[in-house]
Amino acid sequence: MSPVPEPGPNATPPEVYRGIYGMPMFVTIPTADLAASVDFWTRGLGFIDLFSVPGQLSHMRRWAFQDALLVAGEPAHDTPAMTVSFSCVLSEIDGIAQACEQLSPGCTIGPRAMPWPTIDLEVRTPENTRVIFSAARGVDPSSDEADNLRNEGYLVPDATEKE
Repeated sequence: MSPVPEPGPNATPPEVYRGIYGMPMFVTIPTADLAASVDFWTRGLGFIDLFSVPGQLSHMRRWAFQDALLVAGEPAHDTPAMTVSFSCVLSEIDGIAQACEQLSPGCTIGPRAMPWPTIDLEVRTPENTRVIFSAARGVDPSSDEADNLRNEGYLVPDATEKE
């Protein structure tokens, strides 16, 4: 079961996954205001509250294997904010940015084209977590960018190959 669609500019997102599985990875994020964090993660970032213990924790989920456990508690002030990255598709980037900006103006950076073939959106959540949404984008096979990627060992078709 792969939650990630085939990369590309026309990829469509899968539905939010509501099934139960053994989670191979998830992040635990302490928050001083659990309700505000759950609201931001659902209305801004597009997650669902899969399971919660009121006032204690909320298990947030987006696609399969995109899980975050928000827990009531004070974030550590002596460590840098956590960064977590999630795959998405290009058609989701602008909507996530707009929803987050409505909830917390100034909380986003981007979207921006990265040196590798993705468009990334950075979001700061109420608990000061740095969330990166990364969407694959197309690369013109005849571009300098494609040549550079091929020189670095990436499998990018050249301009003479048919897709």
